[in-house]
Amino acid sequence: MELFNELEQLVANARKDAEAFYSKGNKAAGTRLRKSMQEAKNKAHDIRKEVTEKKNEG
Repeated sequence: MELFNELEQLVANARKDAEAFYSKGNKAAGTRLRKSMQEAKNKAHDIRKEVTEKKNEG
């Protein structure tokens, strides 16, 4: 559950950059948003691995 909470926090933090990029056209915010989304993708992958491992334990 810890990884899931980290993913939620990552997405919440990326919201500010998303708003700046889409509303104001701030290109630097777009770069930060892309980085955050890559981190979220990696975190989601880690969650998938963890879930599979726990599912296959029992």
